[in-house]
Amino acid sequence: MEKSPIVELAKRICPAVITIVVSKDLPKIEGYYFLPFGDKNFVVPQIQKGKSEKKKIGGGSGFIISDNGYILTCQHVVSDKEAEYSVVLEPTKTYPAKVISRDPINDVAILKIKGDSFPYLELGDSEKIKLGESVIAVGNALGEFQDTISAGIVSGLSRFITAYQTQGQAARLKGLIQTDAAINPGNSGGPLINMEGRVIGINTAMVLGAQNIGFAIPINYAKKDLEQVKKYGEMKMPFLGIRYIILNEGISKVHKLPVTYGAMIIRERLGETPIIKGSAADKAGLKEYDIILEINGEKITAENSLDRILSGHKIGEEIKMNVLRQGKKIVLTARLGEKK
Repeated sequence: MEKSPIVELAKRICPAVITIVVSKDLPKIEGYYFLPFGDKNFVVPQIQKGKSEKKKIGGGSGFIISDNGYILTCQHVVSDKEAEYSVVLEPTKTYPAKVISRDPINDVAILKIKGDSFPYLELGDSEKIKLGESVIAVGNALGEFQDTISAGIVSGLSRFITAYQTQGQAARLKGLIQTDAAINPGNSGGPLINMEGRVIGINTAMVLGAQNIGFAIPINYAKKDLEQVKKYGEMKMPFLGIRYIILNEGISKVHKLPVTYGAMIIRERLGETPIIKGSAADKAGLKEYDIILEINGEKITAENSLDRILSGHKIGEEIKMNVLRQGKKIVLTARLGEKK
């Protein structure tokens, strides 16, 4: 009986796919009591004052990309900056992990564990992906079924989606690989592999209520982050220094604005400043209620956000902004700073 090529791929890939455990110090609960309210009883935890205990609050998948312990996963898997992270390589091997960088624009994160001679995966080229080519997705489905493999094809390219995280935050992801290889909760951060055994994507999202529609981040997005980490030891991101909302037809109609696209500079809360003092935006002369329409001729929309456009530029680079101010179009220039 002829063996499937996936069998041999699985032997090579699975040892380098890991489980990420998210833990946090939480108040210690010593019991529960019932609080009657009307005709219902509400369960209320009884917390021990001054005492806390470390609890697992989440998890996901990832994969090792170097023999000295660099790991790729999704940013949303390790987004909590107050949590602690550990990596389970085998049932008996757990390593504390340090988050080296988070890239919320592309939903990519880089972790590091101490050690050497780790099994690792080779990275492919997501620019060479072809519609219809065979792929396999690997991860820890539902956070408990390790080394879960699903096979399928690349069913779409350059997809744009709005993904909602468990905290209710929305992330707009662009240029994604669509696949019919099953991606389940817990698979996030695992690799999407081509038939040569190379990583071409990072599994990130699925469509609820649909069958076999999943998405992966092109691996070339992560390569750019890796270059910065190897060069600087961290990710360096260009920074304009404004608080803003992205306009669309609905927002513009409600507020009777003259345009339906662009980034409108506006403070989010009372007491905040809409423009960071000393930032590139401040030095360029931007003001609250200005609407930045374009940067270097590139239109700002919900699908092509300001953050995404800025990520394509370098720290110290001068950009030209088309701005709408009190009904008049003006052009301003800014030299991008570094996001701290």
